[in-house]
Amino acid sequence: MATIISGKEVAAKVRAEIKKDCEALDEMGITPGLAVIIVGDDPASRVYVNNKKKACEEVGFVSEEYALPAETTQEELLALIHRLNGKPDIDGILCQLPLPKHLDEKAVINAIDPTKDVDAFHPSNVGKIMIGDYDFLPCTPAGVMELIHSAGIEVSGKNCVVIGRSNIVGKPMAMLLLHENGTVTICHSRTKNLKEICAAADILVAAVGKPKFVKADMVKEGAVVLDVGINRDENGKLCGDVDFDEVAPKASFITPVPGGVGPMTIAMLMKNTLKAAKLQNNL
Repeated sequence: MATIISGKEVAAKVRAEIKKDCEALDEMGITPGLAVIIVGDDPASRVYVNNKKKACEEVGFVSEEYALPAETTQEELLALIHRLNGKPDIDGILCQLPLPKHLDEKAVINAIDPTKDVDAFHPSNVGKIMIGDYDFLPCTPAGVMELIHSAGIEVSGKNCVVIGRSNIVGKPMAMLLLHENGTVTICHSRTKNLKEICAAADILVAAVGKPKFVKADMVKEGAVVLDVGINRDENGKLCGDVDFDEVAPKASFITPVPGGVGPMTIAMLMKNTLKAAKLQNNL
């Protein structure tokens, strides 16, 4: 039976380290500040934003929330971002995605000052990740790497498979595994022989957004399985992209849903905000 990698425990350790760092900054008169923008009333987005606010309080950051109505125009949103870019007490800016359909996500991401882009979605930050010389990492893939390290798993030379090619998780996830000398395959909806490719993976990362998509016959005996998905099953219960009950007996390590990658995403956001505060203050 697989060893469960608890994101809750690892995230708590990461937040404790950040809090310690934050206390040291406090003595220099610096308090990291995070601005979170939420447009409209998507219930999942609201939950995420509340969790981010709670995490900021816990580690000692200042958090400012800008809750805008769903009918906010592109101009109004860009004007707010422009204002926050110039606000000296705000080190990190995050615009909660997805945005309402009439807003241009790309333009919004591009408008955020790259040195305050704590989601690491700005093209210049994405480019830095590509060459391996970065300030910030996208929070979810960074959280997955932190879980891998916490369990003492060696990536170098391993056959790594990422299911999903989104800009937010799949692509950066592949780059981070590659930076640690993994041999990486990215699978997606057009991949042929998906089952065979996944079944050859030493490290399998599922980021496909389909409940219980990864079954036991897609997993190699003793593989490390990291589940990025957050879905609801047929009974409305939270579940991941991996069929946990089926896969856990075969894997060597596995992350649960909830309590796996989810808590790590917010912990890594705090880590990025701390880094941004240090950058803004030339530390």
